[in-house]
Amino acid sequence: MKNPLAVPEVIDRHPCFSGKASHLFGRIHLPVAPACNIKCNYCDRRYDCVNESRPGVTSRIISPWEAVARVSRAIEELPDIRVVGIAGPGDPLYNEATFETFSLVNERFPALHKCLSTNGLLLPEKLGIIKQLGLDTLTVTLNTVEPSIGTRIYSFIHYQGKKLTGLEAAEVLLRNQLDGIRLAVEQGIVVKVNTVLIPTINDTHVPEVSRKIKELGVYVQNIMPLIPLSNFRHLAPPSLAQIKKIRTECSEIIRQITHCRQCRADAVGFLHQDISAKLFAPCAP
Repeated sequence: MKNPLAVPEVIDRHPCFSGKASHLFGRIHLPVAPACNIKCNYCDRRYDCVNESRPGVTSRIISPWEAVARVSRAIEELPDIRVVGIAGPGDPLYNEATFETFSLVNERFPALHKCLSTNGLLLPEKLGIIKQLGLDTLTVTLNTVEPSIGTRIYSFIHYQGKKLTGLEAAEVLLRNQLDGIRLAVEQGIVVKVNTVLIPTINDTHVPEVSRKIKELGVYVQNIMPLIPLSNFRHLAPPSLAQIKKIRTECSEIIRQITHCRQCRADAVGFLHQDISAKLFAPCAP
């Protein structure tokens, strides 16, 4: 059952969920989760890329114990850090290191909020351990609620020991995303949905996503512009006018975030000032 006190308490301290909080508090992303169970056509997970700031990028993968040491060092430098998140560079729920890391963080830093970002494929089956570890916020990337559109966004998924493609893959992924979001909300977790705005693919469909997640009890939506990479490197990103138009339209359906910086998987500090390179020098290539 939803905890009515959880939303304001958590959101007031979570820079990724609140524009106001983003100016007051910092976060640290721990890059402990390299493996991924789906292939998004816009994703390029290159680890040793120090000059790019985008999802899926980190200077290197670290162990759970290194992650705890990194949190300690970051808090020394920036006591205003309030959130420890795992956002890849793969899917956190597909990596056991995610759960080991959060368990260690719980022991050392029980006052910090814990958060993760996921594609949602494993969310229904991993929700129990998410709750057990005390995560109070969750981000799910949901780009469509129509499987036929999903066939254009996802090349394949790995699920229950099988590689699925086409409509079957899109249907399984969507079913698990929607079930997982619904169950998370019912368990009192505050959910944010990230939606990548992909011109010619899902740009006219995004309001349908907004309507569905509003129905499921999602707290806020974050519509992010496509960064043309991988199989979608030939597509033009949406213009600022396009982004503004769709956010305005969807804001009449569900609360919208407009301050997202599409952060790296190893980001540290305030959203407007990433200090990860200063604190943790990348390894030489």
